[in-house]
Amino acid sequence: MKCPRCVQRIHRAAASCPHCGFTLVDADGYFGAEEVRIRSLTDCAGILRRGDRPRVEAAMEKIARRFPQVFVAIYTGSLGEVSNIRQFGFWLLNRSAFEDVPVEKPNEAGILITIDPESKAAGIVFGYLLDPFLEESDTFDCLSRAHAYWLEERYADGLIRLLAHLDGILAKRSRQARRDPEHFERKVVPPAQMGDLVRRIRSGHRPPAIGEEKKTEVSR
Repeated sequence: MKCPRCVQRIHRAAASCPHCGFTLVDADGYFGAEEVRIRSLTDCAGILRRGDRPRVEAAMEKIARRFPQVFVAIYTGSLGEVSNIRQFGFWLLNRSAFEDVPVEKPNEAGILITIDPESKAAGIVFGYLLDPFLEESDTFDCLSRAHAYWLEERYADGLIRLLAHLDGILAKRSRQARRDPEHFERKVVPPAQMGDLVRRIRSGHRPPAIGEEKKTEVSR
């Protein structure tokens, strides 16, 4: 992963960024340390037009049905000058309690899309369980699919194109994981230590491959 503040590459198991010292505590200092209760589609910026929400929710639900271990969340809002979108997304995925996401899906299995229409910025962050299956180049490609639509303020159309591309990436990695499961197991980092940059499950078992039946119970 890359540090949310200095954008230098760091290991997921690092207690803090070795380059700038950033931790979740720093993000809490900007945004607060309390749990945030939101829905998986939260349009605080009001950028979705009438009829857009069902279309976007259907695209989100398609991924949830096809890959039952995973969930997608979308947040839109003005972040102001206090932060950048990378730090905010990192913090929100760690601190949110998504009211409409089943409890058996932890935030470590989440993919969060954040849009700030005021600053014309967008970002994607994902939890630890997705580490073997997603890379930052994948999320960049997803955002690129939406870029032209968002420039025209067609936010729902952009989100649907983004989610369709994300669905294709997850399907490809699922097939690869079934063919070569050991390769994907090696990409899983050790269990978390107290104070890690990103919260994660406390199980010592490997996470199930995307598209594979879930065998290990995890909790938020």
